[in-house]
Amino acid sequence: MSGRTIEQVSERAVPLTGDDIDTDRIIPARYLRSVTFDRLEQHVFEDDRKAAAHPFDDPRFQDAAILIVNSNFGCGSSREHAPQALYRWGIRAIIGESFSDIFFGNSVMIGLPCVRAKPADVRALIERVEARPETMLTISLSDGTCAVDGERVVVSLPPSVRDAFVSGAWDTTGLLRERFDEVHAVADRLPYVAGF
Repeated sequence: MSGRTIEQVSERAVPLTGDDIDTDRIIPARYLRSVTFDRLEQHVFEDDRKAAAHPFDDPRFQDAAILIVNSNFGCGSSREHAPQALYRWGIRAIIGESFSDIFFGNSVMIGLPCVRAKPADVRALIERVEARPETMLTISLSDGTCAVDGERVVVSLPPSVRDAFVSGAWDTTGLLRERFDEVHAVADRLPYVAGF
């Protein structure tokens, strides 16, 4: 049995250049007071978008589901709201030079693969997508590649994370739901649950 598997993401992309884009830029702190993550997508990169032209407002990149970023993406505070906001906006995978460890971990927990690529490959992908926004990228987690226009770029994930996505083990809630009878049986044997 397994949870929801993620083996491949094949979509158009939105390029976002700049190193050290922190979680406060991804989702401003004033939106962290919500009890749920509902409607966070409305505020993703809100302050950046008010300050200057932003790829998330560019009609050429609307409905894109792969985000291409530079280095140390998601640095700063450990807010899980940042990957949640991106996911709710429609992002289903991120290709970058590097990611903050906490942002990376929070992304894994919601099924948002963050794959690394060499800086030169990231620059080439950004240039290609900016020139031709209709370009489709296909990220294969099991193969460790991103295919674009007949070429392949090497992308990587830690093997344990790759295996969790491909097997569905990342989806802990899905695993619990699939095995609810077993979970319930164990809970019935626990003194603090069963009331012994």
